[in-house]
Amino acid sequence: MDIEKAFGFPFEDKQWISKLGLGAVISIVPILNFAWSGYMAGIIRNVMDHAAEPLPTWDDLGKKFSDGLILFGAWLVYASPMLIALCLPLSIMAFSGILSGNTGMQDIARTIGEAGGVLFYCLLCVFVLYAMALSVIYPAILVMFAREGTFASCFKLREAFDMISRNAAPFFTAWGLSLVAAFGVSLAVGFANLFVGWIPCLGWIVSLGLSLASGVYISSVYAHLFGQFGAIVFEQNQLAPTV
Repeated sequence: MDIEKAFGFPFEDKQWISKLGLGAVISIVPILNFAWSGYMAGIIRNVMDHAAEPLPTWDDLGKKFSDGLILFGAWLVYASPMLIALCLPLSIMAFSGILSGNTGMQDIARTIGEAGGVLFYCLLCVFVLYAMALSVIYPAILVMFAREGTFASCFKLREAFDMISRNAAPFFTAWGLSLVAAFGVSLAVGFANLFVGWIPCLGWIVSLGLSLASGVYISSVYAHLFGQFGAIVFEQNQLAPTV
């Protein structure tokens, strides 16, 4: 894997300021920000196709929005077990709150509320483990989607696990480097914001700009790293190409 390329490729594009600048703005606009997820998929696709300039243009905003919407829908499906399971302890605690309004039922309400709280924290531990596992498998899912571009491709878990197991070294290299990039850039921006954030108005604007810029840069590096991973996988013909 070309690690240096992953971290420096955005600045090799002559239009990187306009492409990533527009992406930063789009990423904070509700609903429209789905397009940024589609943009990341576009970077992965371009890297796998060995495009000279991996950063896509924004000419096809509708396509990027629809891709992002598909990815968001897939995320909802994967998150649904957590969301549904949370309803149980929350319902128990809500029921406890209703009972607590009855003077004669306050002890029972307290017991039910405590049971709901314990259940909530137990489930929270399970959810953290589930989220960690999902954070590992998600890049492979993203690569599959960038390859095929369909909602169904987001649920080819067997192929995704096969992709990771057969290419563990490049996959975990990309995964680890993406975490290092996120931590390092966020730390640097955090320190920079400490110095400029105290300046009224101008400092706040600079802090916001730095935060947005770091977000799109980290996402771009993430996409490039897994685009390289996808190129390794498909060029070795370890997974059947899309028909």
